[in-house]
Amino acid sequence: MVHTFTLNGCNIAVDGNSGSIHMLDDISYKMLSGMQELLPLDDIIQKFQNIYPKQDIIEAYNELELLKKQELLFTTPENIENIFTAKTEAISANGIKALCLHVSHDCNLSCEYCFASKGDYKSGRSLMSKDVALKAVDYLVANSGHRHNIEIDFFGGEPLMNFDVVKEVVAYGKELENKTGKKFHFTITTNGILLDKEKINFINKYMDNVVISIDGRKEVHDSIRCDRGGRGSYDRIVPLAQKLVNQRNGKDYFIRGTFTSKNLDFSKDVMHLSELGFREISVEPVVGSGDKLFIQEQDVPVVLNEYEKLALEYLKWLQEGKDIRFYHFNINLYGGPCIYKRITSCGAGFEYFAVSPEGHLYPCHQFVGQKEFIMGDLNSGIENKEIKECFKSNNILTKEK
Repeated sequence: MVHTFTLNGCNIAVDGNSGSIHMLDDISYKMLSGMQELLPLDDIIQKFQNIYPKQDIIEAYNELELLKKQELLFTTPENIENIFTAKTEAISANGIKALCLHVSHDCNLSCEYCFASKGDYKSGRSLMSKDVALKAVDYLVANSGHRHNIEIDFFGGEPLMNFDVVKEVVAYGKELENKTGKKFHFTITTNGILLDKEKINFINKYMDNVVISIDGRKEVHDSIRCDRGGRGSYDRIVPLAQKLVNQRNGKDYFIRGTFTSKNLDFSKDVMHLSELGFREISVEPVVGSGDKLFIQEQDVPVVLNEYEKLALEYLKWLQEGKDIRFYHFNINLYGGPCIYKRITSCGAGFEYFAVSPEGHLYPCHQFVGQKEFIMGDLNSGIENKEIKECFKSNNILTKEK
Protein backbone atom coordinates (compact mmCIF):
# COMPACT_ATOMS: atom_id res chain seq x y z
CA MET A 1 0.00 0.00 0.00
CA VAL A 2 1.22 3.49 -0.90
CA HIS A 3 0.56 6.29 1.60
CA THR A 4 0.82 9.92 0.49
CA PHE A 5 0.84 12.96 2.76
CA THR A 6 2.23 16.46 3.10
CA LEU A 7 4.44 17.41 6.04
CA ASN A 8 6.29 20.68 6.63
CA GLY A 9 5.69 21.71 3.03
CA CYS A 10 7.03 18.45 1.57
CA ASN A 11 5.08 15.95 -0.52
CA ILE A 12 5.89 12.45 0.72
CA ALA A 13 5.00 8.93 -0.38
CA VAL A 14 5.67 5.81 1.69
CA ASP A 15 5.56 2.39 0.07
CA GLY A 16 4.20 0.32 2.95
CA ASN A 17 5.51 -3.07 1.83
CA SER A 18 9.12 -2.05 1.14
CA GLY A 19 9.35 0.80 3.64
CA SER A 20 10.72 3.08 0.90
CA ILE A 21 10.19 6.81 1.37
CA HIS A 22 9.99 9.24 -1.54
CA MET A 23 9.86 13.04 -1.70
CA LEU A 24 7.69 14.11 -4.63
CA ASP A 25 7.12 17.15 -6.80
CA ASP A 26 3.55 18.41 -7.13
CA ILE A 27 2.70 16.51 -10.30
CA SER A 28 3.97 13.15 -9.00
CA TYR A 29 2.20 13.72 -5.70
CA LYS A 30 -1.14 14.37 -7.39
CA MET A 31 -0.67 11.38 -9.68
CA LEU A 32 0.04 9.05 -6.75
CA SER A 33 -2.62 10.33 -4.35
CA GLY A 34 -5.22 7.61 -3.90
CA MET A 35 -3.48 5.28 -6.36
CA GLN A 36 -2.68 1.72 -5.23
CA GLU A 37 -1.42 0.45 -8.56
CA LEU A 38 0.29 2.19 -11.45
CA LEU A 39 -2.41 2.98 -13.98
CA PRO A 40 -1.70 2.94 -17.74
CA LEU A 41 0.01 6.07 -19.06
CA ASP A 42 -2.91 6.94 -21.34
CA ASP A 43 -5.28 7.01 -18.36
CA ILE A 44 -2.93 9.31 -16.45
CA ILE A 45 -2.54 11.67 -19.41
CA GLN A 46 -6.30 11.87 -19.84
CA LYS A 47 -6.79 12.62 -16.15
CA PHE A 48 -4.17 15.39 -15.86
CA GLN A 49 -3.83 16.84 -19.37
CA ASN A 50 -5.89 19.91 -18.47
CA ILE A 51 -3.63 20.64 -15.49
CA TYR A 52 -0.07 19.81 -16.64
CA PRO A 53 1.77 19.74 -19.99
CA LYS A 54 1.76 16.30 -21.58
CA GLN A 55 5.56 16.02 -21.58
CA ASP A 56 5.72 16.77 -17.83
CA ILE A 57 3.14 14.06 -17.20
CA ILE A 58 5.14 11.53 -19.23
CA GLU A 59 8.41 12.38 -17.41
CA ALA A 60 6.78 12.06 -13.98
CA TYR A 61 5.12 8.79 -15.01
CA ASN A 62 8.43 7.35 -16.25
CA GLU A 63 10.04 8.11 -12.87
CA LEU A 64 7.22 6.36 -11.02
CA GLU A 65 7.45 3.41 -13.40
CA LEU A 66 11.20 3.14 -12.75
CA LEU A 67 10.62 3.10 -8.98
CA LYS A 68 8.10 0.30 -9.46
CA LYS A 69 10.61 -1.74 -11.51
CA GLN A 70 13.17 -1.22 -8.73
CA GLU A 71 10.59 -2.59 -6.24
CA LEU A 72 10.54 0.70 -4.34
CA LEU A 73 6.95 1.61 -5.17
CA PHE A 74 3.75 -0.46 -5.48
CA THR A 75 5.69 -3.36 -3.97
CA THR A 76 3.57 -6.51 -3.92
CA PRO A 77 3.40 -9.29 -1.30
CA GLU A 78 5.06 -11.54 -3.89
CA ASN A 79 8.04 -9.15 -4.06
CA ILE A 80 8.38 -9.33 -0.29
CA GLU A 81 8.12 -13.14 -0.22
CA ASN A 82 10.89 -13.41 -2.82
CA ILE A 83 13.14 -11.19 -0.72
CA PHE A 84 12.26 -13.21 2.38
CA THR A 85 13.11 -16.52 0.70
CA ALA A 86 16.49 -15.24 -0.46
CA LYS A 87 17.31 -13.78 2.95
CA THR A 88 16.32 -16.88 4.94
CA GLU A 89 18.30 -19.17 2.64
CA ALA A 90 21.37 -16.97 3.13
CA ILE A 91 20.89 -16.96 6.91
CA SER A 92 20.60 -20.75 7.07
CA ALA A 93 23.86 -21.11 5.18
CA ASN A 94 25.79 -18.48 7.12
CA GLY A 95 25.38 -19.48 10.77
CA ILE A 96 25.69 -17.22 13.82
CA LYS A 97 26.83 -13.64 13.26
CA ALA A 98 27.12 -12.29 16.82
CA LEU A 99 27.17 -13.04 20.54
CA CYS A 100 26.28 -10.60 23.29
CA LEU A 101 28.56 -11.44 26.21
CA HIS A 102 27.12 -10.54 29.60
CA VAL A 103 30.52 -10.22 31.19
CA SER A 104 28.98 -8.48 34.20
CA HIS A 105 25.70 -9.03 35.98
CA ASP A 106 26.52 -6.15 38.27
CA CYS A 107 26.31 -2.39 37.91
CA ASN A 108 27.54 0.73 39.68
CA LEU A 109 24.37 2.64 38.80
CA SER A 110 20.80 2.05 39.91
CA CYS A 111 18.77 3.42 37.00
CA GLU A 112 15.07 3.60 37.73
CA TYR A 113 13.94 2.17 34.38
CA CYS A 114 16.56 -0.61 34.09
CA PHE A 115 15.10 -3.69 32.36
CA ALA A 116 17.96 -5.72 33.85
CA SER A 117 16.84 -5.19 37.47
CA LYS A 118 19.71 -2.80 38.28
CA GLY A 119 22.16 -5.02 36.44
CA ASP A 120 21.78 -8.52 37.90
CA TYR A 121 18.79 -9.73 35.81
CA LYS A 122 17.12 -11.01 38.99
CA SER A 123 19.75 -13.73 39.24
CA GLY A 124 22.17 -12.21 41.74
CA ARG A 125 25.32 -10.23 41.07
CA SER A 126 28.02 -12.13 39.20
CA LEU A 127 30.88 -11.71 36.74
CA MET A 128 31.66 -13.94 33.76
CA SER A 129 34.83 -15.97 34.23
CA LYS A 130 37.67 -15.98 31.72
CA ASP A 131 36.97 -19.66 30.94
CA VAL A 132 33.32 -19.03 30.06
CA ALA A 133 34.20 -15.94 28.03
CA LEU A 134 36.82 -17.69 25.91
CA LYS A 135 34.53 -20.69 25.46
CA ALA A 136 31.93 -18.26 24.07
CA VAL A 137 34.47 -16.99 21.54
CA ASP A 138 35.19 -20.57 20.45
CA TYR A 139 31.46 -21.26 20.19
CA LEU A 140 30.97 -18.24 17.92
CA VAL A 141 33.80 -19.23 15.61
CA ALA A 142 32.66 -22.87 15.43
CA ASN A 143 29.06 -21.93 14.61
CA SER A 144 29.58 -18.96 12.30
CA GLY A 145 29.58 -21.06 9.14
CA HIS A 146 30.88 -19.25 6.07
CA ARG A 147 30.72 -15.82 7.68
CA HIS A 148 33.95 -13.84 7.51
CA ASN A 149 32.80 -11.01 9.79
CA ILE A 150 31.60 -11.96 13.27
CA GLU A 151 30.79 -9.78 16.25
CA ILE A 152 31.11 -9.81 20.01
CA ASP A 153 29.16 -7.26 22.05
CA PHE A 154 30.30 -6.65 25.62
CA PHE A 155 27.24 -6.01 27.75
CA GLY A 156 25.96 -5.99 31.31
CA GLY A 157 25.18 -4.71 33.85
CA GLU A 158 28.31 -2.63 33.46
CA PRO A 159 30.91 -4.54 31.41
CA LEU A 160 33.80 -2.35 32.58
CA MET A 161 33.35 -3.89 36.04
CA ASN A 162 34.92 -6.98 34.43
CA PHE A 163 37.50 -5.17 32.33
CA ASP A 164 40.16 -7.88 32.69
CA VAL A 165 37.91 -10.44 31.00
CA VAL A 166 37.03 -7.95 28.25
CA LYS A 167 40.76 -7.59 27.52
CA GLU A 168 41.22 -11.38 27.54
CA VAL A 169 38.42 -11.86 25.01
CA VAL A 170 39.79 -9.23 22.65
CA ALA A 171 43.29 -10.69 22.81
CA TYR A 172 41.96 -14.20 22.16
CA GLY A 173 39.82 -12.95 19.29
CA LYS A 174 42.82 -11.30 17.66
CA GLU A 175 44.76 -14.55 18.05
CA LEU A 176 41.95 -16.52 16.40
CA GLU A 177 41.77 -14.09 13.48
CA ASN A 178 45.20 -15.24 12.37
CA LYS A 179 44.29 -18.92 12.78
CA THR A 180 40.77 -18.95 11.29
CA GLY A 181 40.63 -16.12 8.77
CA LYS A 182 37.62 -14.69 10.60
CA LYS A 183 37.37 -10.96 11.31
CA PHE A 184 36.12 -10.00 14.78
CA HIS A 185 34.19 -6.81 15.37
CA PHE A 186 34.00 -5.76 19.00
CA THR A 187 31.46 -3.40 20.56
CA ILE A 188 30.83 -2.33 24.14
CA THR A 189 27.91 -0.67 25.91
CA THR A 190 28.89 1.28 29.02
CA ASN A 191 27.48 3.84 31.43
CA GLY A 192 30.86 5.56 31.41
CA ILE A 193 31.41 5.78 35.15
CA LEU A 194 34.58 3.66 35.16
CA LEU A 195 36.21 5.24 32.10
CA ASP A 196 39.81 6.29 32.68
CA LYS A 197 42.89 6.77 30.51
CA GLU A 198 43.62 3.04 30.22
CA LYS A 199 40.05 2.06 29.37
CA ILE A 200 39.56 4.94 26.93
CA ASN A 201 42.77 4.02 25.09
CA PHE A 202 41.80 0.34 24.99
CA ILE A 203 38.26 1.02 23.78
CA ASN A 204 39.42 3.41 21.08
CA LYS A 205 42.03 0.95 19.88
CA TYR A 206 39.99 -2.25 19.85
CA MET A 207 36.27 -1.48 19.93
CA ASP A 208 34.71 -1.00 16.49
CA ASN A 209 31.75 0.66 18.16
CA VAL A 210 31.08 1.98 21.64
CA VAL A 211 27.71 2.93 23.12
CA ILE A 212 27.69 5.34 26.07
CA SER A 213 24.48 5.92 28.01
CA ILE A 214 23.56 9.58 28.57
CA ASP A 215 19.89 10.56 28.68
CA GLY A 216 20.30 14.21 27.68
CA ARG A 217 19.84 17.27 29.87
CA LYS A 218 21.46 17.08 33.31
CA GLU A 219 18.15 17.30 35.18
CA VAL A 220 16.67 14.51 33.03
CA HIS A 221 19.70 12.25 33.28
CA ASP A 222 20.20 12.71 37.02
CA SER A 223 16.55 12.08 37.82
CA ILE A 224 16.87 8.52 36.49
CA ARG A 225 20.52 7.46 36.19
CA CYS A 226 21.73 7.59 39.79
CA ASP A 227 24.44 5.63 41.56
CA ARG A 228 23.59 3.26 44.38
CA GLY A 229 23.89 6.15 46.83
CA GLY A 230 21.20 8.09 44.97
CA ARG A 231 23.58 10.65 43.44
CA GLY A 232 23.25 11.76 39.83
CA SER A 233 25.94 10.65 37.38
CA TYR A 234 25.82 13.34 34.66
CA ASP A 235 28.77 15.43 35.88
CA ARG A 236 30.99 12.35 36.15
CA ILE A 237 30.06 10.75 32.84
CA VAL A 238 29.85 13.63 30.35
CA PRO A 239 33.51 14.79 30.54
CA LEU A 240 34.73 11.19 30.25
CA ALA A 241 32.43 10.50 27.29
CA GLN A 242 33.61 13.68 25.57
CA LYS A 243 37.23 12.68 26.09
CA LEU A 244 36.63 9.21 24.64
CA VAL A 245 34.67 10.50 21.64
CA ASN A 246 37.24 13.21 20.88
CA GLN A 247 39.88 10.49 20.61
CA ARG A 248 37.83 8.07 18.45
CA ASN A 249 39.49 9.29 15.22
CA GLY A 250 36.40 8.63 13.13
CA LYS A 251 35.52 5.21 14.57
CA ASP A 252 31.86 4.50 15.29
CA TYR A 253 30.17 5.40 18.55
CA PHE A 254 26.71 6.26 19.85
CA ILE A 255 25.53 8.36 22.73
CA ARG A 256 22.47 6.37 23.76
CA GLY A 257 19.67 8.01 25.71
CA THR A 258 16.28 6.80 26.91
CA PHE A 259 13.21 8.99 27.15
CA THR A 260 10.35 8.33 29.56
CA SER A 261 7.11 9.98 30.59
CA LYS A 262 9.30 12.42 32.53
CA ASN A 263 10.83 13.88 29.36
CA LEU A 264 8.35 13.52 26.55
CA ASP A 265 10.01 16.67 25.16
CA PHE A 266 13.00 14.47 24.28
CA SER A 267 13.90 16.48 21.17
CA LYS A 268 15.47 18.93 23.64
CA ASP A 269 17.64 16.11 24.97
CA VAL A 270 18.84 15.23 21.48
CA MET A 271 19.70 18.87 20.85
CA HIS A 272 21.45 19.10 24.22
CA LEU A 273 23.62 16.10 23.37
CA SER A 274 24.53 17.72 20.06
CA GLU A 275 25.50 20.90 21.92
CA LEU A 276 27.88 18.83 24.05
CA GLY A 277 29.74 17.98 20.84
CA PHE A 278 28.34 14.52 20.21
CA ARG A 279 27.60 13.70 16.57
CA GLU A 280 26.19 10.15 16.74
CA ILE A 281 23.06 10.14 18.89
CA SER A 282 20.29 7.69 19.68
CA VAL A 283 17.48 8.56 22.10
CA GLU A 284 14.86 5.81 22.33
CA PRO A 285 11.63 5.21 24.28
CA VAL A 286 11.81 3.31 27.55
CA VAL A 287 10.99 -0.40 27.28
CA GLY A 288 8.01 -1.73 29.21
CA SER A 289 4.46 -0.86 30.23
CA GLY A 290 2.47 -0.11 33.35
CA ASP A 291 5.09 1.80 35.33
CA LYS A 292 4.74 5.56 35.83
CA LEU A 293 7.89 6.09 33.73
CA PHE A 294 6.62 4.16 30.73
CA ILE A 295 5.02 5.71 27.66
CA GLN A 296 1.22 5.56 27.77
CA GLU A 297 -1.14 5.47 24.81
CA GLN A 298 -2.22 9.06 25.45
CA ASP A 299 1.45 10.12 25.16
CA VAL A 300 1.82 8.88 21.57
CA PRO A 301 0.65 12.12 19.84
CA VAL A 302 3.17 14.08 21.92
CA VAL A 303 5.95 11.64 21.02
CA LEU A 304 5.11 11.84 17.31
CA ASN A 305 5.14 15.63 17.49
CA GLU A 306 8.59 15.50 19.08
CA TYR A 307 9.89 13.41 16.19
CA GLU A 308 8.53 16.03 13.78
CA LYS A 309 10.28 18.79 15.74
CA LEU A 310 13.46 16.77 15.64
CA ALA A 311 13.12 16.20 11.89
CA LEU A 312 12.97 19.96 11.30
CA GLU A 313 16.02 20.49 13.47
CA TYR A 314 17.77 17.66 11.65
CA LEU A 315 17.11 19.30 8.29
CA LYS A 316 18.53 22.55 9.65
CA TRP A 317 21.67 20.74 10.80
CA LEU A 318 22.13 19.23 7.35
CA GLN A 319 21.62 22.60 5.65
CA GLU A 320 24.22 24.13 7.97
CA GLY A 321 26.67 21.37 7.13
CA LYS A 322 26.65 19.89 10.64
CA ASP A 323 27.55 16.21 10.63
CA ILE A 324 25.08 15.11 13.32
CA ARG A 325 23.26 11.81 12.93
CA PHE A 326 20.21 10.60 14.79
CA TYR A 327 20.13 6.80 14.70
CA HIS A 328 16.45 6.21 13.96
CA PHE A 329 16.45 8.67 11.10
CA ASN A 330 19.65 7.19 9.69
CA ILE A 331 18.18 3.69 9.38
CA ASN A 332 16.01 4.83 6.47
CA LEU A 333 17.95 7.87 5.22
CA TYR A 334 21.30 6.11 4.88
CA GLY A 335 20.51 2.40 5.22
CA GLY A 336 17.12 2.08 3.60
CA PRO A 337 14.81 0.82 2.40
CA CYS A 338 14.19 -0.84 5.74
CA ILE A 339 12.38 -3.88 4.32
CA TYR A 340 15.72 -5.67 3.92
CA LYS A 341 16.28 -5.43 7.69
CA ARG A 342 12.70 -5.84 8.89
CA ILE A 343 11.79 -8.85 6.81
CA THR A 344 13.82 -11.35 8.82
CA SER A 345 13.60 -9.44 12.10
CA CYS A 346 16.73 -8.64 14.12
CA GLY A 347 18.25 -12.13 14.09
CA ALA A 348 17.61 -12.81 17.78
CA GLY A 349 17.46 -16.51 18.56
CA PHE A 350 19.02 -17.74 15.33
CA GLU A 351 21.77 -15.34 14.16
CA TYR A 352 22.38 -13.59 17.45
CA PHE A 353 22.46 -14.90 21.01
CA ALA A 354 23.18 -13.54 24.47
CA VAL A 355 25.48 -15.44 26.82
CA SER A 356 24.92 -15.18 30.58
CA PRO A 357 27.86 -15.23 33.05
CA GLU A 358 27.38 -18.96 33.65
CA GLY A 359 27.30 -19.74 29.91
CA HIS A 360 23.58 -20.09 29.18
CA LEU A 361 22.38 -19.07 25.71
CA TYR A 362 19.39 -16.75 25.34
CA PRO A 363 17.70 -15.24 22.24
CA CYS A 364 19.00 -11.77 23.17
CA HIS A 365 19.90 -9.55 26.12
CA GLN A 366 16.24 -8.64 26.73
CA PHE A 367 15.46 -12.26 27.72
CA VAL A 368 18.45 -13.00 29.94
CA GLY A 369 17.42 -14.15 33.41
CA GLN A 370 14.09 -15.59 32.22
CA LYS A 371 14.56 -19.34 32.60
CA GLU A 372 11.86 -20.22 30.08
CA PHE A 373 14.01 -18.58 27.37
CA ILE A 374 17.20 -20.54 28.01
CA MET A 375 17.99 -22.12 24.63
CA GLY A 376 21.02 -24.15 25.68
CA ASP A 377 24.56 -23.50 26.84
CA LEU A 378 28.09 -23.21 25.51
CA ASN A 379 28.79 -26.90 26.15
CA SER A 380 25.71 -28.48 24.57
CA GLY A 381 24.78 -25.75 22.09
CA ILE A 382 21.19 -24.93 21.14
CA GLU A 383 18.88 -27.55 22.65
CA ASN A 384 15.56 -25.70 22.62
CA LYS A 385 14.91 -25.74 18.88
CA GLU A 386 11.31 -24.65 19.45
CA ILE A 387 12.39 -21.21 20.67
CA LYS A 388 14.80 -20.90 17.75
CA GLU A 389 12.10 -21.67 15.19
CA CYS A 390 9.68 -19.33 16.95
CA PHE A 391 12.08 -16.41 16.60
CA LYS A 392 13.17 -17.37 13.10
CA SER A 393 9.58 -17.50 11.83
CA ASN A 394 8.57 -14.26 13.54
CA ASN A 395 8.70 -11.62 10.81
CA ILE A 396 6.48 -9.10 9.07
CA LEU A 397 5.01 -11.78 6.81
CA THR A 398 3.74 -13.84 9.75
CA LYS A 399 2.63 -10.93 11.93
CA GLU A 400 -1.13 -10.80 12.49
CA LYS A 401 -2.78 -7.86 10.76
